[in-house]
Amino acid sequence: MTDPDRNAAIWYKDDGYRPDKNGINGRRVAGASFLKGFFSHADVSEFVSLTTGSQSADSFADLLKEHGRDLPARAAFEEKPQQMNTVGTVYFPAPNYADLLWKRQAFGMDAYSICGITHTTATQAVMRGMHDLRAGPQAEWDAVICTSKSVHAATLRNIELADEALKARFGSLPPRPQMPVIPLGINCDDFAHDPVAAHDLRTRLGWTDDDIAVVTLSRLLPYGKFDPGPLFVALQRAQTALGTTKRLHFIACGIFSDDYSRNVFSECAALLMPDVSYLHMDGADATARKEVLSGGDIFTFPIDNIQETFGLAPIEAMAAGLPVVVSDWDGMRDTVTPDVGFRIPTRTVQPNASRPEGMGYLSGSLSYPQYSARLSSLTSIDVGQMADAFAELARNADLRQRMGRAAQQHARTVYDWANIIPVMQDLWRELAQIRRASRTVQSRANPVGPLPFDLFASYASEAHMTHSEPFIATGTVQLLREIYKARRIGKIGNPFERQTTLERVMSGLIGEPAKDIATLAKELKWNPLTIERSVLFLLKYGLITPKH
Repeated sequence: MTDPDRNAAIWYKDDGYRPDKNGINGRRVAGASFLKGFFSHADVSEFVSLTTGSQSADSFADLLKEHGRDLPARAAFEEKPQQMNTVGTVYFPAPNYADLLWKRQAFGMDAYSICGITHTTATQAVMRGMHDLRAGPQAEWDAVICTSKSVHAATLRNIELADEALKARFGSLPPRPQMPVIPLGINCDDFAHDPVAAHDLRTRLGWTDDDIAVVTLSRLLPYGKFDPGPLFVALQRAQTALGTTKRLHFIACGIFSDDYSRNVFSECAALLMPDVSYLHMDGADATARKEVLSGGDIFTFPIDNIQETFGLAPIEAMAAGLPVVVSDWDGMRDTVTPDVGFRIPTRTVQPNASRPEGMGYLSGSLSYPQYSARLSSLTSIDVGQMADAFAELARNADLRQRMGRAAQQHARTVYDWANIIPVMQDLWRELAQIRRASRTVQSRANPVGPLPFDLFASYASEAHMTHSEPFIATGTVQLLREIYKARRIGKIGNPFERQTTLERVMSGLIGEPAKDIATLAKELKWNPLTIERSVLFLLKYGLITPKH
């Protein structure tokens, strides 16, 4: 029997998991990959979504059907999280889930756990989100999964700064969320080497064994991913070192978000590596991605941008059997070991030297692309060592093959979702154990989401209705229908009550004797609060009257 504590309700909206619908970015690609891995490898008896509506719930169920796992899909809705039943954790595909904490507060802090995961951690939304997390009703049975040791250090520092500010103002602080380091995964079979795709690419380009293709898969943003200039300098130096023995080619497979980025790549390629051919292939094309990973000889990912936190693309390349040359930068410090490729040293300025960027982004004088681009300009990759790595791999086919085989093994044994999902499930069980062990009485006070007519109780002459006051109809159900239609209550969506509900209550109050809310609730077997809401509206239009 599966353990429900090892299951989680997946907070679901298409935006977090559907790059095919909402555009390709790292967060959505990772979300789609996670969901496929979860559907394939989770040890659960059912799959549960937590959504804001039936459209998202249906989309979640449709994705499950596409992945072919023969288990039921069940939906719970944010305003009724008790529908999760025995599933006690909500998985949220981002680290800043303070809004979810306040939504949980209406049901008690210990109603369930929330588990987020890091992606980009450099935006104002995420940095401020860590403060909001600590200032909100967060508990030690909540978690933020950090996908690398570097991201753990950065997220911890963000929380330490938040705690320092909060403690200075308010004194004591609650326990921090759990912050385990669990990497992102991939579905390795999706990236297996395809000899037909390799042949098609290399034949079309007229390449022989002496043509060495250095390839990358990435969003091609000089201001949001990596500056291509240093890479091109290194490739030109490598080509010079190789002479005429080998010919280097660079393929950038990805998406240009704007003409600026496209021009930066093409103009810098022409200027900085005149002896290395440059080719762009469409990263939105699955065939192009397959050809690049199968037909390339060396994969490179020279990240110098704080936007990147983990780096899925190098692991995808490893699964395809390619040796990798990457910058020694955040998550790649964990994922790229010496047997699978080269990590090229990086350096940045001291913290105080980056003050203009910090203040500029905080004040709004710098946009996020400007902020990250300026920090990229203050990050250096050792182009000499990068050139040496390319030249060594280009010369040595045996080394490429040896590293490629090790890379395939490394990706499959460490980063396939088959290995990562059980670790995440163990975390969810641990959160449930921490939650149950808590003996603290949890307040449900919710300043962010108060009961509206608690907050606005002073506005009306009478702030509430008693359930013992009798009412009797003075109008008809037909008139109610005409008023409802004329008022066009249903046209703006999500009416306060359905017309049929109002009609049932109205019908119950027609004729003698007069009835109070409590009596009518027993007759209809409805919640008295639903009756109260309906009675108030009927009073509003004079369709019923109190009978004293």
